[in-house]
Amino acid sequence: MARATVPFLMLVAFALFFATYNTVTMIVRHSNKLGHPDLDIMDEVKEHSSSFIDPVVKMPKSLATTTNMPFHVALTSTDAPYTKWQSRIMYYWYKRFKDQPGSEMGEFTRVLHSGRPDNLMNEIPTVVVDPLPPGSDRGYVVLNRPWAIVQWLRKATIKEEYIMMAEPDHVFVKPLPNLAREDYPAAFPFFYIKPTEHSKVIRKFYPKENGPVTDIDPIGNSPVIIKKSQLEKIAPTWMNVSIRLKDDPEADKTFGWVLEMYGYAIASALHGVQHVLRKDFMVQPPWDLDVGKKFIIHYTYGCDYTMKGELTYGKIGEWRFDKRSYLQGAPPRNLSLPPPGVPESVVTLVKMVNEATANIPDWKEGQS
Repeated sequence: MARATVPFLMLVAFALFFATYNTVTMIVRHSNKLGHPDLDIMDEVKEHSSSFIDPVVKMPKSLATTTNMPFHVALTSTDAPYTKWQSRIMYYWYKRFKDQPGSEMGEFTRVLHSGRPDNLMNEIPTVVVDPLPPGSDRGYVVLNRPWAIVQWLRKATIKEEYIMMAEPDHVFVKPLPNLAREDYPAAFPFFYIKPTEHSKVIRKFYPKENGPVTDIDPIGNSPVIIKKSQLEKIAPTWMNVSIRLKDDPEADKTFGWVLEMYGYAIASALHGVQHVLRKDFMVQPPWDLDVGKKFIIHYTYGCDYTMKGELTYGKIGEWRFDKRSYLQGAPPRNLSLPPPGVPESVVTLVKMVNEATANIPDWKEGQS
């Protein structure tokens, strides 16, 4: 019986080897068919799962290395003194970084939705467009922004394939590359834009048949870098949705001063456009403490501190920088620097404002 056992064991060993060989061969052949002969099964799964856009932040690998894609910078603005001095500072830093290594910034246009020229026409490249009819914005001046973009796209000759929508209170802190790729625009995610928390209201303007509310990105229209062809489709819808939101008492109450931002986010989703969310697009002092690798400082919030460097948000500080302190005209040159202990983002902002005002010709405190 012992002599019969040896051949049997050899047969079993050979069968196991043959089965293992076939299994390994099948895996290798399967990998070859997918064009990834060097990938194991786990790599293969990772490769296929990452080939689709992540709905939160990621970009398809095949598009991530595209280069030489200049974008046109479009700054929407009124002719109020408050926005004019901000626009001058913004344009100063655009010029500083436009031609530096790493920049893909193209030409610049201030889209002035006052309906008439102002005293900055020779300083900043400007296209004048009409505001909404009197009373149409109901005191919400930002409602003019989508209408301004619609008009500008129709009347201007824009040679770049991409457009960046920007605001007066943006300061470029380094050369900005094109963060968008092909049909994936780039946008900054705002923590206070929360479509899923307002689904009941959202559904009035984004019906269920269009898809889940999660399709709506937590963004506004700025900063955004997007293909011109996409924006030409989205902009009229953005305008109409924003007006409808303002007309709806529940939506108006729910969204308040960010209503037009929701309008852009909803309009983009209605056109099936999903944005790559770039947290590195900009920093917002005083909440963001360091500039780091960010590209823009957005100074929408007031910065109030004690002389010990302690934040006193909501209360006027011993030291402060707040753009709303200069509603009637430009701030003076050489603003006082923050006291020790104030975050680097705030210090950088004030230094950049001071550099701009020191070099912009004919800068005068209080000028309109």
